[in-house]
Amino acid sequence: MPSTEAAPVAVADLATNPTIAAPSNTDEFGAFIAREGVPDIVEVLLPDTHGVLRGKWIPGTAGGKIWTDGVAIPLSIFGLDVWGREVMETGLHVETGDRDGMCRPVPGTLTPVPWSPRPAAQVLLTMHEPIRLPDGRGGERPWELDPRHKLARQVERLAALGLSPCVAFELEFYLMKQQPGPDGAPEPVFPAKGLARQNMYAMSDLDAYAGLLHEVREAARIQGLPADTVISEAAPGQYEVNLYHRTDAMAAADDAILLRRLIDGVARKHGLRASFMAKPLLDFAGSGMHVHVSLMDRSGSNAFGKGEEGEALLRHAAAGMLSTMAETALFYVPGFNGYRRLVPGSYAPTGISWGYDNRSVAVRVPNGPPKARRLEHRIAGADAHPHLVLAGILGGMLEGIERKLEPPAPLVGDAYSTEAPLLSPDMGEAIRRFAASDFVGRAFGAEYRRVFAVMKEAELAAFQGRINPLEYETYL
Repeated sequence: MPSTEAAPVAVADLATNPTIAAPSNTDEFGAFIAREGVPDIVEVLLPDTHGVLRGKWIPGTAGGKIWTDGVAIPLSIFGLDVWGREVMETGLHVETGDRDGMCRPVPGTLTPVPWSPRPAAQVLLTMHEPIRLPDGRGGERPWELDPRHKLARQVERLAALGLSPCVAFELEFYLMKQQPGPDGAPEPVFPAKGLARQNMYAMSDLDAYAGLLHEVREAARIQGLPADTVISEAAPGQYEVNLYHRTDAMAAADDAILLRRLIDGVARKHGLRASFMAKPLLDFAGSGMHVHVSLMDRSGSNAFGKGEEGEALLRHAAAGMLSTMAETALFYVPGFNGYRRLVPGSYAPTGISWGYDNRSVAVRVPNGPPKARRLEHRIAGADAHPHLVLAGILGGMLEGIERKLEPPAPLVGDAYSTEAPLLSPDMGEAIRRFAASDFVGRAFGAEYRRVFAVMKEAELAAFQGRINPLEYETYL
């Protein structure tokens, strides 16, 4: 699923680097129709700031216009909170006239929707901002608040150093009953005789939902998503699907966001729901999004695996990830619930640490031959935005590589019992660190830093504005 991204064009550079609005190639849609027939609808999918998919249904008979004309969606869609409400503090809404952006299809993401009750196709979109060029022609440039363009920028910076990321995502999730329990909390499915217990890596738990899980695998095959291992995880009804590595970092992030949609769609077809909530059950493990990253050199070889030079590069990259981790934690743990997952002994990290073959640290170097040497980032919750997670990781790596930073000694054994610096314990502190970060401003832009922070402040205020049921039980 290859994807191409246009380089950002600054306003001051438009005279010498114009971006002219041009129709996308319609051959992709024509090839789809020849292969699959005309779908009833084409679902156009635009991931917002939180990774929530927003968009439209377009009649299949008019689907070609997506490629020739684009899809108009307000630029302010990147100023909505996680519930889809306007966050006025962003300054993106009525005060701007609520202008439309122009969304273009992401090449390689047009696929059938196997779980749809009617023939359907889907395609990812990316947002551009219409502009007027100095010579009066119309044009467009990547919209600075679209997370895809934040990731594209980090990939470009690595390319300037002769490096390109090779990436694989792992996604954990729960299968839940569609209706909540008596107390309003979600109810997971219990594969083995209705028992709520840990049964890690149990084949019986895979067998219990084999029909659904095989349908997930088949839907991934149809959609071209490189699904690999499926395992039963550490809690009842919790599973993990791993994706093969990609030498196209943007495609790897696209895979992750589309895999979430696929799993949810197949689960609904089976009368269940898939939850990627970071910590849905207090008594059991949370769901993470682990990201494996290596860096390839110009020859296509793993730069981390090249003897002492490769080991030094790996250390610099790890050091950069650690040095920027507190400031970018809001990318990895973007919601109020996610901080419940980061608890000692849970295999979710609590400290800013790294180590070799150690699952209690934040950045792990897995075992393997030199050609497979990589860094595994273990902080992100399964509900995080894959493009922002990867952008934060690569931005951190670049910081370490460009400044030749050295990490502390790798941790051996239980990282929870060490004195490693701690990650933010709550959303409020994560927001403050993010908003004050010089690194975030340099790597992702001061305006993006401002908008993302005020959106998360509004989200936090919404949670703080609710009274916990336990307060009523205790004090009423």
